[in-house]
Amino acid sequence: MMNLSVQLAPKNKKGLRLANPVMTASGTFGYGTEYSHLFDIQKLGAIVCKGTMLKPRDGNPQPRLMETPSGMLNSIGLQNIGVKALIAEKAPLWAEWHVPIIVNIAGETVEEYAQLAQELDGIPGVSALEVNISCSNISAGGAEFGVHPDPAGRVTASVRANTSLPVLVKLTPNTGEIARVAAAVAEAGADAISLINTVRGMAIDVYTRKALLGNRTGGLSGPAIKPIALAMVYEVAGAVDLPVVGCGGIASGSDAIEFIMAGASAVQVGTASFANPGAPIDVLEGIEQFMSGEGVKNIGELIGAARR
Repeated sequence: MMNLSVQLAPKNKKGLRLANPVMTASGTFGYGTEYSHLFDIQKLGAIVCKGTMLKPRDGNPQPRLMETPSGMLNSIGLQNIGVKALIAEKAPLWAEWHVPIIVNIAGETVEEYAQLAQELDGIPGVSALEVNISCSNISAGGAEFGVHPDPAGRVTASVRANTSLPVLVKLTPNTGEIARVAAAVAEAGADAISLINTVRGMAIDVYTRKALLGNRTGGLSGPAIKPIALAMVYEVAGAVDLPVVGCGGIASGSDAIEFIMAGASAVQVGTASFANPGAPIDVLEGIEQFMSGEGVKNIGELIGAARR
């Protein structure tokens, strides 16, 4: 019998054990309830809900989505219902599920991250937090928190100080210091690191001579960014002594295996779900088929295999 279980927070008293390494990516799976009628979401390793802020947010102006060759540009702008509505409306449903729910949190100041962590601490149905540091730091003039080690570390430390939940920190690829940022959040108390978030991109309508997205720029995701994500996962896995979660262009079992061999303990499936809502299950089944065909009994045998 194959063992696909992974522990994503071995240094945390509560831990975060997943039955298998397949998770959903924030912003691509709603709150889980939107997909529950399409397949058995309880088969997943974990569900990461869409980014949540202190207050409800309408998001960016339309249009906010467009296809690109081998990917997608999005400029949703963190549209969400706010943390109080999430606690009142979503968490009671999650408390009835056995699949772990990880709440992705986003803020415009360090203090907002701290307050979000405090509000969600101890809420039944919430198993962990994923800290989105790809947000604009309003106090610093709009630069992303995750671009440099110092602000990334400060956000992580503020969350760690205000929750006993396992803390995953999701890194932005829009930096030349990915290993140093990873090391900073690890030192500040992260239990695991997930990467990558979307790559900044743009598209222009040559006939109207205007940007195709209402916010002009957006985040590129999908197969187009997989080689970038894979390289960054490989680099970060070698820079920190924490579990790493790989994300970026994963649409098949073989994609997931690449990330796992690069050093990821788990993977997130995101953009693939837009074209194929059952993509996370397809990825899981693909991992199982690979392990069966290769005679691998424990997923741990594959984690970091390309590093050895």
